[in-house]
Amino acid sequence: QAQLEESGGDLVQAGESLRLSCAASGLTFIRYNMAWFRQAPGKERELVAVASWWGSTSYYAESLEGRFTISRDNDKNTVALQMDSLRPEDTAVYYCAASKLATMDESRYEYWGQGTQVTVSS
Repeated sequence: QAQLEESGGDLVQAGESLRLSCAASGLTFIRYNMAWFRQAPGKERELVAVASWWGSTSYYAESLEGRFTISRDNDKNTVALQMDSLRPEDTAVYYCAASKLATMDESRYEYWGQGTQVTVSS
């Protein structure tokens, strides 16, 4: 059974950096496009970034203004999200997800992690 497990969430101050990691198991990792979503309190879940299965194409939400970087290691079956210059509005639960489609459509992601909390204080 496929599993995704996030780690790295923490409480940080505005302006600091944080690196999230997601470890995948039980699936052929290289066949999946990997994404990070986030859900802030009282808001809908939103797409943050996507890394294609071949690793050369990525998508980022425009609201990030270039502060986040997604990367994947197909040898270790992991995907990471490097978050720099964090802001209080980045506070959310961050989820890792996997899809065989290169898509921004949340409903097309087959596997999800349990989420990791990121809190940014001002």
